[in-house]
Amino acid sequence: QVQLVESGGGLVQAGGSLRLSCAASGRSLSTNAMGWFRQAPGKEREFVAGISWRGGTTVYADSVKGRFTISRDNTKNTVYLQMNSLKPEDTAVYHCAADTAPNPHRRTGDYEYWGQGTQVTVSS
Repeated sequence: QVQLVESGGGLVQAGGSLRLSCAASGRSLSTNAMGWFRQAPGKEREFVAGISWRGGTTVYADSVKGRFTISRDNTKNTVYLQMNSLKPEDTAVYHCAADTAPNPHRRTGDYEYWGQGTQVTVSS
């Protein structure tokens, strides 16, 4: 059974930065694309960023493009999300997920394993 554990969330002022990590255990996910999603209170879970199995392809939601960077280290079975220039509207619980395919998708239904999430709160 695969487990994904996110860390690195917290409270930050607008304009600040955070780096989220997602550590996988149970088996290697080096052949799976990985993604980050977020869910704010009262809203649906939305796609944030995805990365292919080797890291050669990355995709982002328009709302975070240019501010967030997704990366991965397959030797550590870990995926990262560097978040810069944070805005209050970035406040949400951030979840990492493992795609069923080598290249990332944007739909939640294409992901088979999910972490419990880490809270990110951006104050104005």
